Amino acid sequence: MPAIDRAQHERLANAIRSLSMDGVEQAKSGHPGLPMGAADIAAVLFSRIMKYDAAAPSWPDRDRFVLSAGHGSMLIYALLYLTGTGGLGLDDLKKFRQLESKTPGHPENFMTKGVETTTGPLGQGLATAVGMAMAERMLAAEFGKKLVDHKTYVLASDGDLMEGISQEAIALAGHHKLNKLIVLWDDNGISIDGPLSISDSVDQVARFKACGWKSERVDGHDPDAIEAAIRRAQKSNKPTMIACKTVIGFGAPKKAGTSKAHGEPLGAEELAAAKKALGITGGPFEVAADVLKAWRDLGAAGAAAHKEWQGLLAGLSERKRGEFERRLGLTPPAKLGKAVTAHKKALIANPQAVATRKASELALDAIVPVMPELVSGSADLTPSNNTKAKGLEDFTPKTPKGRYIRYGIREHAMAAAMNGITLHGGFRTAGGTFLVFADYARPAMRLAALMGLPVVYVMTHDSIGLGEDGPTHQPVEHLASLRAMPNMRVLRPADAIETAEAWQIALERTDGPTVLALSRQNLAPLRQDGTATNRSAKGGYELLAAEGGKAQVSLFASGSEVEIAVAARKLLAEKGVRARVVSVPSLELLLEQDEAVKAAIIGEAPVKIAVEAAVRFGWDAVVGADGGFVGMSSFGASGPYKQVYAHFGITPEAVAEAALKRHNA
Repeated sequence: MPAIDRAQHERLANAIRSLSMDGVEQAKSGHPGLPMGAADIAAVLFSRIMKYDAAAPSWPDRDRFVLSAGHGSMLIYALLYLTGTGGLGLDDLKKFRQLESKTPGHPENFMTKGVETTTGPLGQGLATAVGMAMAERMLAAEFGKKLVDHKTYVLASDGDLMEGISQEAIALAGHHKLNKLIVLWDDNGISIDGPLSISDSVDQVARFKACGWKSERVDGHDPDAIEAAIRRAQKSNKPTMIACKTVIGFGAPKKAGTSKAHGEPLGAEELAAAKKALGITGGPFEVAADVLKAWRDLGAAGAAAHKEWQGLLAGLSERKRGEFERRLGLTPPAKLGKAVTAHKKALIANPQAVATRKASELALDAIVPVMPELVSGSADLTPSNNTKAKGLEDFTPKTPKGRYIRYGIREHAMAAAMNGITLHGGFRTAGGTFLVFADYARPAMRLAALMGLPVVYVMTHDSIGLGEDGPTHQPVEHLASLRAMPNMRVLRPADAIETAEAWQIALERTDGPTVLALSRQNLAPLRQDGTATNRSAKGGYELLAAEGGKAQVSLFASGSEVEIAVAARKLLAEKGVRARVVSVPSLELLLEQDEAVKAAIIGEAPVKIAVEAAVRFGWDAVVGADGGFVGMSSFGASGPYKQVYAHFGITPEAVAEAALKRHNA
């Protein structure tokens, strides 16, 4: 890149400030302070540092820029317009925060080309970037450092560093020595409530150093100092945090350095005064022609590196190039279906009464050999989650080809890093914890659902069936709450066959995340068929038909309660009542089916009973508001799991009694 003197830099940075002020002012909503204060940091990154081709914002070997401080979204929109990225025009900037615009209130990767990840919930961008840096290292180790060699830059705010997820994320990054991760902290000392000193006194530089990072302070308005710090960071064997001391709302005569610049428009008078103080001329959304040309030239500067990289890709063997492109395209391996079918046939030949968490491990043992891009891991619960397949090596600084990540007791950072690995490209991710601890991972899970990322959550100990650990660990409301999340798919398999099918469904999905809710206790093998047909794919199916005539009762259940429904069917038969059993591994998948398909699965039996060791919420869509439900209406209890089930009345006898009561009414 050409050398840029101080005067040129100021004009580049002021273009960011001007557009950001104008966008917020026009919308009468937004956060002008951060873009104004951090414009020097952003200008240095995009004019002197970043490997970036505006004509190809998704080029695989580009440097990543993550605006973790998503409230300052006008900064990235200004950059995208100025560099000529993604066809973002002035009209789009003028529609900032308007319905269906390309410039929403917080950056959304599915709305705006050039936005790497959806941010806004503070700390998420920083933690997601950790996953991006992990993926870069793993992909480079496999395909070569000539083909994969880029860095991940993060612009973080005070709020990003105060959120608890930041500690999990920086500890994880420091432990793995992710030296291609560089965080620039917009250290402006202001939050919504006022000076940061009223709520926080942490020495962030010392904190990052304690977590294994290189960390230093610079003047965030001195472009040469910022560049020099980044150059030092690029040579480090550790991740780097650069504390850039800035003034929020830089240039605004009355509001600079105050919370008034944070989350509200400057107002016409202050905006005009700020532009005058900064030497910005022209009307709203006007950028001097020579400044815009300079920015557009910078946006095109990465084209040569991009072209060179395309030559490297073309030089790979046909097999290796095809594999690289398959992975980036999220195309499941051609052998996945065959591997699952072979595994199901083996289970039929040798039926096993195992917990579905163990059945999941068996499925992974069959899948991992045909799906080398699958990266698994656990939040320090590997022996409980059973997420480590045979032959998986740990991912460490010394073994970057490892495909098993020890996340430590960091569910929140794990889920966010999984988002980052997936967004980076080249890998599919699965991470394990207990279902009750979905509460710790939920913000990142929600973003995965919002962005449509196909990550897999292996969540074991899925009910009161975990027994002795008691109500703090027994998830009763979690199935319902996760099913309520748009685009989140929950699969709760009943035996080893359904577990294999659940994995196939999860890994063939490319438009959103999946939860596998798995049991701690052993479950009887219920399925007797091992064909290539995935019977779980419609969310529900008739496991056992009524005998001796038309069904009088339909029993619906998921997971560990399917065997309870099967036993209840037998008890009803002894009473002369014909019952069928419908296994429902995914309630929301069932409800998504066409009306005819859904009606056929639900059936016409006059009595409908659902049984699940969780709260009722959601089941009325299947059994009706007047249908029966056997499950939980309170928190659980500590004790051996069979006794806990009996204590709460989730038994074959209770299910049969509920059915008989309605049948005889």
